[in-house]
Amino acid sequence: MNFSSKLLENAVAEFAKLPGVGQKTALRLVLHLLNQDKPDVERFSHAISKLRNEIQFCRVCHNISDLQVCEICASPKRDHSLICVVEDTRDVMAIQNTDQYNGVYHVLGGLISPMDGIGPSDLQVDTLVERLKGNDVKEVIFALSATMEGDTTIFYLHKKLKDFNINISTIARGIAFGGELEYVDEVTLGRSIVTRVPYENSLSK
Repeated sequence: MNFSSKLLENAVAEFAKLPGVGQKTALRLVLHLLNQDKPDVERFSHAISKLRNEIQFCRVCHNISDLQVCEICASPKRDHSLICVVEDTRDVMAIQNTDQYNGVYHVLGGLISPMDGIGPSDLQVDTLVERLKGNDVKEVIFALSATMEGDTTIFYLHKKLKDFNINISTIARGIAFGGELEYVDEVTLGRSIVTRVPYENSLSK
């Protein structure tokens, strides 16, 4: 692609680094910004910069937060005896949108994937174990994507947590194998949370 401006070329190259954005889409976005008023573009730029510099991760559940402890973990209205284990923030948002879950979360920050060089030590596993050492937690729900990596992670976590005096369950598999949790419709995802099953039961199917 030939550019009449190096500034334009550089901006397109940066936008093209975003997932799912090719050069043509990147060019369209950059040209759109050029057609906006300068204050609008400055607000856009400031929001991105502020996000990157000031965003925090909840010290309890590792969800993205504006504060050291996120609103969900800090809420007295949530059921803190129930922890839903998810891969990342997108899954927290997906489950929250179902309005079917009132517990708290634990964000692993990924899934075990030997092919990608991601092992248990790369995930927030130790902090999950620490959260269970008190007497407050009664149930842990595994809400991970129905993929090989998701199943591997659940199997590993179950071995780590099975000696705790808690219920360990997994979301019902109304979700097709290979399905990413964030793309499942809200009704199906909500039903899978409500009709969760003990993890041991899921192994026999």
